[in-house]
Amino acid sequence: MRRQVSRFVRLSAIAALIAVSAQAAERTYGPVRPHQDLLEIARALRPEQTRLCTYQTLAALYRANPAAFNGSAQHLKIGSVLRIPSAREIRAVPAAEAYAVFRGAPVSPAPANKAAVQRSPLPAKAGTAPAAPAAAMHDAPAAPAAVPVRSAGVDLRRRPGDMPPAPPSADTQPLPDPNRVSRLAPVAAPEAWNQWQLAPVPDRWRLLNTLGLVPQHWYDPYNQNTYKADKPIRHGDEFVNLSVISDSIYEYRRLPTPVGGQGSNKPGQNSIFGDPRQTLFSTNLILSAVYIKGDTTFKPPEYEFHLTPVLNYNYATAEEAGVLNVDPRKGRYRSDQFIGLQEAFVDYHLRNVSDRYDFDSVRFGIQPFSTDFRGFLFQDNQLALRFFGNRDNNRWQYNLAWIRRLEKNTNSGLNDVTVKPRNDDIYLFNLYRQDFPFRAFTSQFIVVHNRNHENGEQFYDDNGFLQRPAAIGTETPRRYHVTYLGYNGDGHIGRLNLTMSTYLVAGNQDRGVFSDRVKRIRGLFAAAEASYDVDWLRLRLSGVYGSGDHDPRNGTATGFDAIFENPIIAGADTNFWTRQAIPLIGGGGVTLSPGNGELADLRSSKDFGQSNFENPGIIIAGLGADADLMPQLRLSGNFNHLWFDSSRVLEFARNQGGISNNIGWDFSTAAIYRPFFTQNIVFRLSGAMLIPGSGYRALFPGNCDYSVLGNLVLTY
Repeated sequence: MRRQVSRFVRLSAIAALIAVSAQAAERTYGPVRPHQDLLEIARALRPEQTRLCTYQTLAALYRANPAAFNGSAQHLKIGSVLRIPSAREIRAVPAAEAYAVFRGAPVSPAPANKAAVQRSPLPAKAGTAPAAPAAAMHDAPAAPAAVPVRSAGVDLRRRPGDMPPAPPSADTQPLPDPNRVSRLAPVAAPEAWNQWQLAPVPDRWRLLNTLGLVPQHWYDPYNQNTYKADKPIRHGDEFVNLSVISDSIYEYRRLPTPVGGQGSNKPGQNSIFGDPRQTLFSTNLILSAVYIKGDTTFKPPEYEFHLTPVLNYNYATAEEAGVLNVDPRKGRYRSDQFIGLQEAFVDYHLRNVSDRYDFDSVRFGIQPFSTDFRGFLFQDNQLALRFFGNRDNNRWQYNLAWIRRLEKNTNSGLNDVTVKPRNDDIYLFNLYRQDFPFRAFTSQFIVVHNRNHENGEQFYDDNGFLQRPAAIGTETPRRYHVTYLGYNGDGHIGRLNLTMSTYLVAGNQDRGVFSDRVKRIRGLFAAAEASYDVDWLRLRLSGVYGSGDHDPRNGTATGFDAIFENPIIAGADTNFWTRQAIPLIGGGGVTLSPGNGELADLRSSKDFGQSNFENPGIIIAGLGADADLMPQLRLSGNFNHLWFDSSRVLEFARNQGGISNNIGWDFSTAAIYRPFFTQNIVFRLSGAMLIPGSGYRALFPGNCDYSVLGNLVLTY
């Protein structure tokens, strides 16, 4: 009996073991639902949470269920019931076969037995890179791609020695599980896209063009353009920037016009004042070429070459003979053309002084320079040697320069390099500090020394007018040395924008304008403009003060004069006083104020004349507003009142008493239109009128003076 019981127990155990083995062998998954793919099922059934095990499970399922697929692992039949291989069978799948099946290699499915699972996979077709399953791309790493075949004449980019890597050892390590509490399987981190290594492009700058994403045309400055320094021309760090600007103006004006010295073209006229009407058309074609060496994305360039020639044509008319040319036989019309050189310099990067690319550089040649933010003292393109750089993440900036002034062409105002430079030197040092004395405000301290030794001979311009010395007083050339000490600031305090400037000038000259005695020079200048933005409207308040000479007969000249001003304040060249060169009647060759200048300095001209520190000075108080009516349309208006600081010099020069300091009111308005919302096409139409005060009427009896200006700027 005992033997029978023992035999029964053994048979039962064997039967149970056979049943369990059969049940394990027949473990299934399914039916497969729509939108499920093999990778998703493999992730759910993998015995280990690693990438490699996921691909081994996928390959084992593919091998074990040949009838559930339409030819490849990417085409799983909906409704199929899959036999689940054992963990031992899954781990036995070679890594290479697992990757091949995952990548879609044409591996023929076979019955899921041990021999079949351990077989080597069929290789991918030479010269092709099998595509990964579309639904698996969000979880799949960039598996090793097949080595591409090199076609004749095609050099696919690959780093030297770069072969298809073996499955990384990290694939066999367990993935971190950030969702242990929820028991969710972690999502595999995406791998970096490295197919750029195979892209046949010469450098990174032209990748977008090679992929066809950004087309390039030489005439298109808005998209990537090799000729606009968007891409290097060679070696990956050499760039060229070409620009073309057309700047044209037409102006009709009415201002005091003296009768020519030899007589009027109108018989019977005996007044010293003639017909005040004048017109001017002038156009500049500015051609600029810049060559840059160095990757300027994060650091200054190694060196630069700049070349900017300007072609000018101008045509002027006047109603009085002898106004446009000293010879009245030349008539009342004048046309002229000239080619000037406004930029021709080399910029060399000396060194970097910090890991933030603070630097020191040197620049030599004809170059633009401004001594301050608004061009009050000197702003021009002149021959210069300049050292400049920055420190402390660009918080400190400096300039150390020597400037030798070039002669100008008479009718265009461009540099004339065909004649000898002037004996007029400028030495300067300035220092900028950002966020001083408070944040968002930049302060500048400057020292400028002007050495002028043009006391040797007279100089006449191309129209025959005497320019040096000025035809006023003793008409004697002078030599002077003056030093300017200045402070300039620009920035904002909250919503209040503020620009300010002040200069003290001191020096001496070998003789005065009205006497031959040596004179000391002492002068003061101050200017400020505050503006406040209210939505689309900017309100402006401006003030300018330039000291005048209160006694032209003593030994000190207390008038302030600049070297070469181009001021941007109180409406700039929109207003009448700043734009027009108003002639001082009683000589004709001296202007009350220069063109594009605001100082009443009694010079022959700003381009040719010497600084004159025996002048009446100027005081300007103004209100203005800029209204952005549309993104492409701005309307500006200015209301300025002007006074002389002292009219004693005018009374002495004109031998005329009772000249008031009141110059009058200057009203101006301008409309600026940009049809394409950019600076490529800008049209400006402005008008200005000077309503004379008692001082201006004493000098120029007559009606109100005015001007109308049209300006078109086209930029490529």
